[in-house]
Amino acid sequence: MAHIDYFFSVVSPYVYLAGQRLEAIAAQFDATVDYKPLDPGQLFGRTGGVAFADRHDSRKAYRLQDIQRQARKYGQVLNVQPQYWPVNAAPASYAIISAQRAGGGDLGALVHGLARACWAENRDISDDAVIRDLLAQSGFDPDVADRGMLAAAETYAVNLEEAVSRGVFGVPFYAVGKELFWGQDRLEDLALHLAGAL
Repeated sequence: MAHIDYFFSVVSPYVYLAGQRLEAIAAQFDATVDYKPLDPGQLFGRTGGVAFADRHDSRKAYRLQDIQRQARKYGQVLNVQPQYWPVNAAPASYAIISAQRAGGGDLGALVHGLARACWAENRDISDDAVIRDLLAQSGFDPDVADRGMLAAAETYAVNLEEAVSRGVFGVPFYAVGKELFWGQDRLEDLALHLAGAL
């Protein structure tokens, strides 16, 4: 059985634009997925990337065009200037980590729901009420966000260290062993790899 390690942050527009295609691919190939939220700012700083605010204007302009094209391509609503962005992703990430440990719900739906809340619904994904609502919508006990907070914070830091050690430098990033796929636009390649065709 194939296994996919998914390094991501729900504050990334490209994580939102990935939708739940990863979950569809995993189901198609009977693969397991380990969700590994991390701090993208720290990841960029440690791997030669540049924080969005510090990028050249031409890069910012291209990103704006690209995310709008990708949203149209996949039929997704996208607010290019969310009311709550940038936002602290740690509380939502801790909830994802705690939910993954607890089980009982749809983790892919939770991850996509949090990203959608930021990029399409103008909701503050650092707000406890928003997190609890999305946990419930995804079939988890909303109180899971309050349990194991310290362990979740530790895992969040460990995810970053693992990402750096494995050659991850952006989000979303998908790893199958030593095979790495960066960006939601590489999901087709991930599927081809799992099929043994790439």
